Amino acid sequence: MLSQAQAWLSVLLLHFMEPCIFAKGKFNVLFIIADDLRPTLGCYSDPVVKSPNIDQLASRSTVFYNAYAQQAVCGPSRTSFLTSRRPDTTKLYDFNSYWRVSAGNYTTLPQYFKENGYTTLSVGKVFHPGIASNHTDDYPYSWSVPTYHPPSFRYEKRKVCKNKDGTLHSNLLCPVNVSEMPLRTLPDLENAEEAIRLLKQMKDTESPFFLAVGFYKPHIPFRIPQEYLKLYPIENMTLAPDPDVPKKLPDVAYNPWTDIREREDVKALNLSFPYGPIPKDFQLRIRQHYFASVSYMDAQVGKVLQALDDLDLSKETIVAFTSDHGWSLGEHGEWAKYSNFDVATRVPLIVYKPGVTSPLPRPGEKTFSYVDVFENTQEQFGEGYKVHRMVELVDVFPTLASMAGLPLLHHCPVPSFKVQLCTEGFSLARILGRQEWTIKHQSYAYSQYPRPSDTIQQNSDLPNLADIRVMGYSLRSNDYRYTLWVSFDPVHFLANLTDIHAGELYILSEDPGQDNNIFDEFTRALLKLGAQPQWTESLKQHLMYFTAASKTKWTL
Repeated sequence: MLSQAQAWLSVLLLHFMEPCIFAKGKFNVLFIIADDLRPTLGCYSDPVVKSPNIDQLASRSTVFYNAYAQQAVCGPSRTSFLTSRRPDTTKLYDFNSYWRVSAGNYTTLPQYFKENGYTTLSVGKVFHPGIASNHTDDYPYSWSVPTYHPPSFRYEKRKVCKNKDGTLHSNLLCPVNVSEMPLRTLPDLENAEEAIRLLKQMKDTESPFFLAVGFYKPHIPFRIPQEYLKLYPIENMTLAPDPDVPKKLPDVAYNPWTDIREREDVKALNLSFPYGPIPKDFQLRIRQHYFASVSYMDAQVGKVLQALDDLDLSKETIVAFTSDHGWSLGEHGEWAKYSNFDVATRVPLIVYKPGVTSPLPRPGEKTFSYVDVFENTQEQFGEGYKVHRMVELVDVFPTLASMAGLPLLHHCPVPSFKVQLCTEGFSLARILGRQEWTIKHQSYAYSQYPRPSDTIQQNSDLPNLADIRVMGYSLRSNDYRYTLWVSFDPVHFLANLTDIHAGELYILSEDPGQDNNIFDEFTRALLKLGAQPQWTESLKQHLMYFTAASKTKWTL
């Protein structure tokens, strides 16, 4: 942690050294994205997961403890934070449309850097592949060259998981001997190698670079090197603290984890729909494999960061690390994403800027040395700068642009379908390198999730646009998680906030796990409130009413 004197010294050094350090005139950007990663990391006080390389990055960074995705599924979330627009503006709630065609010709985060003189490069899963990014990862708009996808990814869902009897299956749990895999490698191993190759290639070029690296893990299937399971002995694994479906959870809010059920090893359990439950011994194994997948991904992040350091680029490169959304590990009787709970929407967000979040390294001093999790299990790092206020993934675009000194983005008008460049988030650059011990002001984060019906169906997890009938709009404040499920017209993309199907309200000081829904105690209050032009404002108004009512013990 920097003292105030050290911080000022770093700023002064940066000012005087900039002409010789930044021959390119601008900071580079390394943007690392994990897939389905909740904040199960040591730097987020997780007591189980071993993530030394990301922890090391966090120790030199600002760590946002309450960062939230705008929709807990890959395609909509990635399109949202890469355009800095919420799903209602991108009009993407599934994987089946391209925003430039269906919503507006919005400028993306990498496109903005490209238009400002950067070489923009993509490795692995950055945009969601397929229709959602025009089958090109939005090339050539966003990227200077076609994007890289690891050849071994084509085997990700094939029958390559070996059971005890030697037969091959497409399982959820898939620890492997890498030497026995097709191509003798795995996608994230290839992603790390390609990212390092590109860093070497860009080191001596004239233009600054924006390199996005999207790792696939801990996304299912858990096809990872088998040795990572040794870090998490099954006898040390525990169930989720709240493994049962909450009694007052409305059916429309429940995620029946359909994609998990499609894997051969889960199908063999012959689980009932929609609740299961999964046998406890298998629950423990899922949690074990998820944690092992995080450690495997952490190792690849460490390789890339060490290469950045070895190439003497860490003193002139901004690094941001995040995920597209979280993942339920048995909480509320749910698995996977597809909900508005914190476990599905909360993500890590770690931002490093040399000379701002940590001192500039002395000559010969390392910033990011690779940590082998198998050899350095006791490695401890500082905590970095903690920020506890609510922030959102739509804040990433304006934050990175501001940090790199690009022209500031204007806030989007309503509506903004015809506005190419604007943000629905806010720049967090001004709070980098500042310690925030307590939340001084009320702050909010917003998420949403669509459903096909009030009842639980096979497509409740991921309905196609035409099938959406209900939208769950959710607000996370310092004190509450509040979700309102309302009718939705998928033809006109319109929600009716006065047609309420169900609601959820959790008081986090009493119920941090979000298991005791008290919404029904306050439903009469909503009859007194009209809908605001924007759903975010309506939910804030509702929450203010609930707060006042609970404090004064009104009878509503």
